[in-house]
Amino acid sequence: MRQNTPHYQLEKLPPSREKVETIEILRQTNKSTAALAELKGVAKTIPNQAMLINAIVLQEAKDSSEIENIITTQDELYKALTVKKTNISPEAKEVVNYRKAIFHGFELSRSQGFLRVNDIVTIQQKLINNTEGIRSTPGTVLKNETTGEIVYTPPQDKADILDLLTNFITHFNKKDDLSPLINLAILHYQFESIHPFYDGNGRTGRILNILFLILNKLIDVPILYLSSYIIANKPEYYRLLNQTNQTGKWEEWIMFMLKAVEKTSIDTISRILNIKDLLDSTINKVQEKSPKIYRKELVELLFEQPYSKIEFVVNKLGVERKAASRYLKELERIGIVKSQKIGRETLYINMDLFEILKQ
Repeated sequence: MRQNTPHYQLEKLPPSREKVETIEILRQTNKSTAALAELKGVAKTIPNQAMLINAIVLQEAKDSSEIENIITTQDELYKALTVKKTNISPEAKEVVNYRKAIFHGFELSRSQGFLRVNDIVTIQQKLINNTEGIRSTPGTVLKNETTGEIVYTPPQDKADILDLLTNFITHFNKKDDLSPLINLAILHYQFESIHPFYDGNGRTGRILNILFLILNKLIDVPILYLSSYIIANKPEYYRLLNQTNQTGKWEEWIMFMLKAVEKTSIDTISRILNIKDLLDSTINKVQEKSPKIYRKELVELLFEQPYSKIEFVVNKLGVERKAASRYLKELERIGIVKSQKIGRETLYINMDLFEILKQ
């Protein structure tokens, strides 16, 4: 017996242009495109891109997982990435897996210049750390977390899911004269509506957002993420997803996503400028107070790895452990880092940077 559940027949891409290119959408597209272009330019002012990627990717991993009610702290995450054989919580492990999945997708995008359906599957597998792959058993429905009411029934048959995913990836890789930011909104809606996996659909979809922006050269490295905006507007995000599912009307959903791009770009610009100011002031402070140990690479390491340790300095600078230990202790003496003992290891935390990343 078939369930009587709210179900909007998911149409293949692309939707008709008149539905997705309204005057209001085009105006907002201009604002969002300008903000994103400014972010791309500001990011280039940071000499070592690894500093931005490491810091902002971890923030995104935390925020995106929080949307799925996987809650952890940045402190726990940095410790999980830094300390060997740490007793990492299941929540922190999921967030660390999310970070691995982002980097895997980033490398695929750079090496191939496109994505395939199988690439989406491998990204999700790294994220969830299992190999179940695309849904093959019917019964998946999306429910209201509070009431338990079924609000959407995604495609159930595996053949239909694969057909829709093939259509999705074709549109994902296609270059046309529709704004990539409008396409981003369309693609994110479509992927979430296909809901191809048993678990991790939301997080996989948010990784695909950033890879789409990189493949379309709107940004160079994975530094713009919409998860913080979605967290702040979570009820509206799900309301508009469901509304588009049920009505096939696009404008409100696309406007939401475009505003997310604009607001997140502005917030990320502010964060990058704060990081750059802190980097410059840290360089000056080390040069002034400890000129004998000053090396540009040493200071940059503290920004690549906000939780540093002797091993990192040894590998980065090519010095012996004794010298690396002396450098870090001197940096603590002048107030650049603060040490913390975890088991048998000592971590040196760039507290000022950590405060910027927490904001």
